[in-house]
Amino acid sequence: MYSTAIPMRFIAAVFALSLLPAAVAVAQTDDSYSISTEENSNKGYLKGSFETNTTWYHEDEKTNASVPDSHWGSNNYLKLDYYKGKFSAGIQMEAYEPAIVGYPSELDGFAFSNYYAAWQDDDFSITAGSFYDQFGSGLLFRTWEDRALGLNNALIGARFTYHYKDIVHFKAMWGMPRFGMEWSKTQVKGADVSFAVSSLAGWNNVYLALEGSAMDRYEAISVDLEESGGKPNTFGWSGRLNLETGGFFLKGEYVDSGDKYYNNPYITSATDPMYLTKHGNAQLIETGYNGHGLGLNLTARRIEWMDSKILRDNSSTSNMLNYVPAMCTQYTYLLTTLHPYTSRTGDLMGNFVNSGEIGGQLDVFYHIKRGTALGGKRGMKLHANFSTYYTIAEEGTAKAGNLLYRDLSIDVEKQWTRAFKMTLLWSMQEYNPSYGANKSTYLSNIFVADLLYKFTSKISARLELQYLTTHEDQKDWMAALLELNFAPNWSVYGSDMVNHGQTGTHYYNVGVSYAKSRVRLSLAYGRYKAGYICSGGVCRAIPAYTGANFTITTSF
Repeated sequence: MYSTAIPMRFIAAVFALSLLPAAVAVAQTDDSYSISTEENSNKGYLKGSFETNTTWYHEDEKTNASVPDSHWGSNNYLKLDYYKGKFSAGIQMEAYEPAIVGYPSELDGFAFSNYYAAWQDDDFSITAGSFYDQFGSGLLFRTWEDRALGLNNALIGARFTYHYKDIVHFKAMWGMPRFGMEWSKTQVKGADVSFAVSSLAGWNNVYLALEGSAMDRYEAISVDLEESGGKPNTFGWSGRLNLETGGFFLKGEYVDSGDKYYNNPYITSATDPMYLTKHGNAQLIETGYNGHGLGLNLTARRIEWMDSKILRDNSSTSNMLNYVPAMCTQYTYLLTTLHPYTSRTGDLMGNFVNSGEIGGQLDVFYHIKRGTALGGKRGMKLHANFSTYYTIAEEGTAKAGNLLYRDLSIDVEKQWTRAFKMTLLWSMQEYNPSYGANKSTYLSNIFVADLLYKFTSKISARLELQYLTTHEDQKDWMAALLELNFAPNWSVYGSDMVNHGQTGTHYYNVGVSYAKSRVRLSLAYGRYKAGYICSGGVCRAIPAYTGANFTITTSF
């Protein structure tokens, strides 16, 4: 028997956090209060935001989804920032009472999670406390917060930045990354510099910058790892080129992320090392053109053993110190996201060894002008994307192995009248369910029609019709969504996704949202399929569940 009683600790935490924004807002209306909302006030001003995401779960015989003992999950965030002239300070409070199912297990309870003080001058800045930053594209180093992923790997320490005109940009930092609700004992220090050659030379039509980064990561190691040749320090660096002229751009980056240590799965005798040493590196090239209604973007990337972690032997999805996104189309429609691609940074799975991935994508945008035969009265937007990625056949080479993922998509957006807009999408996706261990792949074709009609300036309706056809996995799917919007406050929707090719299971969802000024409330109920939530090309797995979701977001 599960208890459906709401935990008192949950009620207290959510109630306390939800009252704080209101208390601050009331306090700010008092002239005697020392913090003013006016940015030009000599007393400074306060800004903040509050967010709560709460889910109630119940048993569902159709899916046999697991249900937490409390039947509840709630993620809550309150952020406050104070500004006065060049000085700023802030704090973030988080409460997981408990965390929503599918979030990393290290998120639990209440904590003053992030806090900082900073001074921003014209040419330099100093930050003490927690902060986010990245070097280059983030392949070597990146810290950021993404609440949809349950990720917050901010550093707590110190950072210094310096800018000399538009020529030199320099920053140096030291800190310990956050893991879950605590600060880890891992230490990270590094520096990044960008030198704008074009600014120094006075070039007006060309931008050319040479950039570089260096980073050292320290984590105490075990005796076994030390005996296998491991070292507590891992040194990495990157070199970058950035060129732009006349609508053309070219970016290049080479990353050496140092040695990584993995548990040896091939131990057959007492003399075999307990750990294997692998050297991380990556190469990234981006080039393209934007102008005259045309946008072209070609990206090629090779990554090898690039899983930079906060804690060496932890497999949590939030255990990362760099950013390795899946460089392919990031879809939002229900059926296009059934099998999203996640980058392979290096795998040791039994007898299968894959050091990474190699591949790329081509993005093409074209805006057909109004008044032409195809564009008609209001023009038309075309977009096509082709992306493909393979395992690395031989470690240390650029030889492609088994196919990991391939996607070809075309979408057309057409505004037929002032009231009616239509978007049509076709995507052909092929993915490898074994993550490259063998050549077998699944192929699916997905068709989407997205139709928007405005009845008045305040009332509109949007209809999505989707179909996925495949001979593999769970066979065919279909989905539909109807959304009604009553601007500027109300929105209601209903959707259903059904696997009619095999199980016949319906994944339904209904919801309503209300927005007023800076406050938004939403309530939804439905059955959710096990799968992935992705943000910026990074994904986390979520289990199947049935229940209601309640969300409040506000800023002040």
